[in-house]
Amino acid sequence: MFDTGSTAFMLICTMLIFLMTPGLAFFYGGLARRKNVANTMLMTFVVIGVVGVLWILAGWSFAYGGDGSISFFGGFDQLLCLPVVQQVLEQAVNPPVDATYPAIVNIAFQMAFAMITSAIITGSVAGRMKFRAIVLFLGIWVLVVYAPLAHMVWGGEGSLIGEQIGALDFAGGDVVHISSGLTGLVLCIALGGRRGFGVMSYRPHNVPFVALGAGLLWFGWFGFNAGSQFAADGVAALALLNTVTASASGLVSWLIVERLATGRPTLVGASTGLVAGLVAITPSAGFVEPWAALIIGAAVPPVCYFAISHLKARFGYDDALDAFGCHGIGGIVGGILTGLFCVPELSWTSFGGLLYTGDPTLLVAQVLGIVVTVAIVLVLDLAIVFAVKALCGGSLRVEESEEALGLDISEHGESAYPAFTGLD
Repeated sequence: MFDTGSTAFMLICTMLIFLMTPGLAFFYGGLARRKNVANTMLMTFVVIGVVGVLWILAGWSFAYGGDGSISFFGGFDQLLCLPVVQQVLEQAVNPPVDATYPAIVNIAFQMAFAMITSAIITGSVAGRMKFRAIVLFLGIWVLVVYAPLAHMVWGGEGSLIGEQIGALDFAGGDVVHISSGLTGLVLCIALGGRRGFGVMSYRPHNVPFVALGAGLLWFGWFGFNAGSQFAADGVAALALLNTVTASASGLVSWLIVERLATGRPTLVGASTGLVAGLVAITPSAGFVEPWAALIIGAAVPPVCYFAISHLKARFGYDDALDAFGCHGIGGIVGGILTGLFCVPELSWTSFGGLLYTGDPTLLVAQVLGIVVTVAIVLVLDLAIVFAVKALCGGSLRVEESEEALGLDISEHGESAYPAFTGLD
């Protein structure tokens, strides 16, 4: 019989993760310019529909179908989730001996992961990408990049990164943050910079929106990390504690860096530091001790801050809302630090962190896993960019006049803050 406690726990964690995507819409919407806020939020909201449909059609099957014999792809046996009802009926009569909750929960749980991962990408392209182009890109991306990558890391026996390379990723350093951050970088380079990039200053139009979005992300992240233990047990509690610890440390660290760099701590900085700490702890949430979570959370803001404040100007890419600077860079830092601080007894493999064992095997595996993830995502992203560009009239970008007017009006015919002369 299923454990009702773990079943309830997984259902709640799933709902928490679903909350993250609307939360990200507020976070990105607040960071966007006033004339683009509705478009920016809609790019995030549309993910709920696109990924929700495609996950049932094929995403779940591509990520977690098959018998595990293919290292980089699930299979076609779960298309449309056709076997699900039969499995529910069978498990109601003869529940699996080693299962703590119904397997159907995993479909929704992993769908929520796919949604928030796809939504992160949109931050890099804010203010200049055709809406139909981003919708088409994300629809292809979740099936061609995200689902196979999830299988490579979390597909169990035979999986390329998780099993053969032996890299650890508790809740999505490779699968979620590096993949989405790198994809955002590829797209923003393909699009080119916004009007006035490098000349004018872009400032958040609604700072309270940013804080609200960060708060919703923080709340949802507890389900994101703790739920990745797939049981209501001590490791789930450790993952939750480490999530709080690293996010708190990240917030404080970012404010210190910001104070030293600019002389003023800001609410946007505090919100960004909170998210950066969450990103960094994701790969190791259930593998490290709380003191290590403090270090991980404190270590990532200086690196992300440098990437956001210096690398963009140095290399000239316009990562509009810093999806790569926060998620891509933060995911890489967190993945590497997992190889240092992983408690051997908590590891999914035979190897623990370098600090505990003196053996660099896990650290090497973490770095190799990141390199393989970057290579796979980069190649597939470029292929999708060329395909979508061809399908969208040879350009991913709106016309210059439309960008100047603002994408809220030019793409959607609505304004987030309409000026009424009478009753509305």
